[in-house]
Amino acid sequence: MNSISIIISLTALTISALTFWLTRIKKGVIKMTRPTVIFFGPDGGGEKHNKVFIRTLLYSTSDRGQYIQNMFIRLQRGESVQNFNVWVYDDKGLVRGSGLFISKSGIACNHHFLLPKDGNSYSFLQGDYLLQVFIEPVDENPKMIFEQKLNVTKEQSDEMKSRTAGTYFDWAPNSQTYFSHVDIRPKEDKEISDLIKVLTGDKK
Repeated sequence: MNSISIIISLTALTISALTFWLTRIKKGVIKMTRPTVIFFGPDGGGEKHNKVFIRTLLYSTSDRGQYIQNMFIRLQRGESVQNFNVWVYDDKGLVRGSGLFISKSGIACNHHFLLPKDGNSYSFLQGDYLLQVFIEPVDENPKMIFEQKLNVTKEQSDEMKSRTAGTYFDWAPNSQTYFSHVDIRPKEDKEISDLIKVLTGDKK
């Protein structure tokens, strides 16, 4: 009986220690769900700068959760690589990206990624693109958490040159692919653009 009691106690202690490690000590990793929509195009109708927009949920694989201090998108077409490293997201209104706590239950946001205002302009030309999403955890190097191949057709590229239209990539779960279409930016996007300018300090 004593041996059985000792075995049961050791088993309970092991389970408790494992639970404590999983919930309190293990850091886990940050992941994101596949974006329901990805957007390439101007930051508001008629604006000078282009941007990338995604809608996704960020979550941690551990109960402990993690803090991230920045996010950015890297877009590659052929040998051309461009980082969109000005991050703005919605949290009961648009705010400049300055840190998020990512818990196990996750946080769903719209994320806007823009070019630095003193950087070169960027055009969405025809071709195949590789979109990569990076996070920067506190005291760690940036980590890629998502990548997706997308295609911009010549017709879509020509439409985006007008600076009033953008290309939307909508995820279709039944076919497991993105369907793209060009659409004129709605009027409310101009208001969003003006607010982003205030947040990023761009007064042009």
